[in-house]
Amino acid sequence: METPKNENFRDSIGTINEEGKRAWVYPKKPSGKFYKYRKWVSYGLLLFLVSAPFIKINGNQFLLFNVIERRFNIFGAPFWPQDFHLFVISMLIGVIFITLFTVAFGRIFCGWICPQTIFMEMVFRRIEYWIEGDRGKQIRLDKQSWNAEKIRKRILKWSVFFIISFLIANVFLAYLIGSDKVIEYVVSGPFKNISTLVSLLIFTAVFYFVFAWFREQVCIIACPYGRLQGVLLDSKSIVVAYDYKRGEKDSGRARFKKNEDRPSTGKGDCIDCFQCVHVCPTGIDIRNGTQLECVNCTACIDACDHMMEKVNLPKGLIRYASEDNIAKKAKFTFTPRLKGYSAVLVILTGVFLGMSFLRNDVEANILRLPGQLYERKENNIISNVYTYKLVNKTTLKIEDIHFELLSHKGKIELVTHQNFNIPEQGLSEGTLFIEINGAALKGDKDRLKIGVYSKNELIETTTTAFLGPRSYN
Repeated sequence: METPKNENFRDSIGTINEEGKRAWVYPKKPSGKFYKYRKWVSYGLLLFLVSAPFIKINGNQFLLFNVIERRFNIFGAPFWPQDFHLFVISMLIGVIFITLFTVAFGRIFCGWICPQTIFMEMVFRRIEYWIEGDRGKQIRLDKQSWNAEKIRKRILKWSVFFIISFLIANVFLAYLIGSDKVIEYVVSGPFKNISTLVSLLIFTAVFYFVFAWFREQVCIIACPYGRLQGVLLDSKSIVVAYDYKRGEKDSGRARFKKNEDRPSTGKGDCIDCFQCVHVCPTGIDIRNGTQLECVNCTACIDACDHMMEKVNLPKGLIRYASEDNIAKKAKFTFTPRLKGYSAVLVILTGVFLGMSFLRNDVEANILRLPGQLYERKENNIISNVYTYKLVNKTTLKIEDIHFELLSHKGKIELVTHQNFNIPEQGLSEGTLFIEINGAALKGDKDRLKIGVYSKNELIETTTTAFLGPRSYN
């Protein structure tokens, strides 16, 4: 992309001044077509984000990421430690999807879907506009002395920010430990669960710090996704871009003059009004070209279109476009890179769906007791002792469980009882003996196939090793 002669802006990020200090950003309140669309998308995602931990499907929380107990629910489907490979594949699918989207459409995820942007721009920033006013009023308020007006507005803003941060922390905690536990802690009172209250206050402090002070620095400094742009974007990627061909033309950008025959002067359509800069939430000048600070929020598109309407010039000076589209008028094409990422995404999705369908509701493990050899009994009977563990991944109790040998003739005896139940989303474990006639063994170490039955229905099969005397080889 054609870049300005002065490239000094690339030597530092947009929120740091020449002295190396924080340059606070006071974005103008956006308005326009894209901002209206973003509000609808953001409010829909906010509703989903807040309600997802409290929605249940077949008794399972819709989204749960319980790292401590290693239990995860994704769209109502439970994933236990035994299903960790499925969880990893689902995360890889998410990463590949975002990568594919970035190659095609740039950092559009950040501007439209990212929770950080949604909370910052559609919640905290709008509260700030409501309390302190638009860009000019915020700048003046920041510069004025601490009089009654400033103290009142700042305390009100900080209080509202803290309350919202506390609510977000509760929702975040519901994703980690489960909404049922959060509701239980709320009902029983905070002082009966001091450790949870401390964790909640830590989360609140983090969210308050991010949205009250760190703000756009998260997208610019902390988030690694923005840094990936240099690797993933190319001249065919569609991003929020300034049409320098049209904006600069022969004589460059210039202020608008009334009754001016602008086309005859050779001046570009950019009237140098700086509205695109004033409205930017990360404080950059989009006219300098693609920059890592840009989150593709479209605020500059709305601001520029509004100014173009005022001076009777065509809209779209800043728009969604690729470098090839601006420089060569080339249309969007499905490049080999996109085809490659799409193929990987389809393969991973197919593997995930296939493995999900093959996944059983019960996970069975039967292992020989460590350090124990076989025992010879009467009538040439060989006995081995085992431990078993059955995991029930469903929200329903599985009743009347018993084991049967499928590969050999023999007998399975449980130490405590012959039939038992597996609690919902729980496990049952114990000890059992397997007895087989030595004549039925093929060697000193046979593989047994064992069926797990609920009443008379086979619900799972597993295999284990059976030791016997070497003389039976």
